[in-house]
Amino acid sequence: MIHGVININKEKGYTSHDVVAKLRGIVGQKKIGHTGTLDPDATGVLPVCLGKATKLCDMLTDKNKTYETVMLLGKVTDTQDISGEVLAEAKTDCLTEEAVADVVMSFVGDYMQVPPMYSALKVNGKKLYELAREGIEIERKARPVTILDIQIKEMNLPRVRMEVSCSKGTYIRTLCHDIGERLGCGACMEELIRTRVSSFERKDSLTISQVQELKDCGRLEEILIPIDKMFLEYEAVSLKDEYMSFVYNGNVFFPKHLNKFVELVDGKMVRVYDRQERFIAIYKFNKEKYLFKIEKMFFDKNEQD
Repeated sequence: MIHGVININKEKGYTSHDVVAKLRGIVGQKKIGHTGTLDPDATGVLPVCLGKATKLCDMLTDKNKTYETVMLLGKVTDTQDISGEVLAEAKTDCLTEEAVADVVMSFVGDYMQVPPMYSALKVNGKKLYELAREGIEIERKARPVTILDIQIKEMNLPRVRMEVSCSKGTYIRTLCHDIGERLGCGACMEELIRTRVSSFERKDSLTISQVQELKDCGRLEEILIPIDKMFLEYEAVSLKDEYMSFVYNGNVFFPKHLNKFVELVDGKMVRVYDRQERFIAIYKFNKEKYLFKIEKMFFDKNEQD
C-alpha cells in the first residue's frame, strides 16, 4: 500500500469525491481520502491522502486556506454562486470602487457566518444540500470564522476579483453574499480557485491526468509527500531503546525517556521516530502531568521488526 499525500489540482466539473474515485483507480488502492470539499465548479488545491496518511485528513481540513474568487455584485442566487437560481437582481450603477473596497475590507477579522443551505453540512444525519434540493430550508446557526486577509486584485464593477485567506469552515460564496448584503445590492460568487491549503500551493499541484502519466512511467513516488513532512514545524525526537514499546503502543512517556534534551513547553508537539528512523507518531507535552501524550499514531504494529 502507498502512504503519503499528493497535491491535486482539482479541475472544474469534478467533485472532491470524483477525484478520490479516480485516484483509487490510478493507484490501485481503496484507502484514499481528501482534505476538504471543493464545489464541482471550483478548482485548485485539494491535498489527497493515501494509506496511513488518511489519518491526516482531519488535521489538514483544519488548516487555513487561500482562495482567489470573483464576486459578482447585483445578483443573488439560491446557491450563493453563479450556478444557482437567480432570486433577485439589483442595479450597481451607484456603487463606487471606494465604497465597495471599504465594505470588502470591513470583513477582515472575525465574523459570524451562516452556512449556506447548499453545503455538505449535516443536520440530523442529512446534508443541507439534500434538504435544499427537496425545497426544504432550515434555520442554521451562525458560526465564527476568521478572514485573515483580503487582497483586491482587480475591480471592474460589478465584478471584483480578490484573494481571500481564511480559517477553516469559511464559505467564500457566503462571504460574497454577505458583502453584497452589506452593500445593499446583493452578490454571488462567479469563480473560485483554491490556491493554498497550509503548505500546499497551486503552483506545485498536479491534475489527475498528470498523476496518471507519472504512474504509467513508474514515477508516482516522486510526487508522493511523506507523512512526516507535514509536521516539519515540530521537533524530531526518539526514545531510548528500552522505552520504544511505549510509543509503538501509543502509551504516554516521560521526558527522561528521550534520547536528547528538549525544551519542555506546555502543548509542545514532537515527531517521534524509532531507531530505524521510521516515523511513529505525534506526541504532545503536558506540563502539569510532566509527560508526553499521543496526539496521532501513524505506525502500524505489523511493520515492527
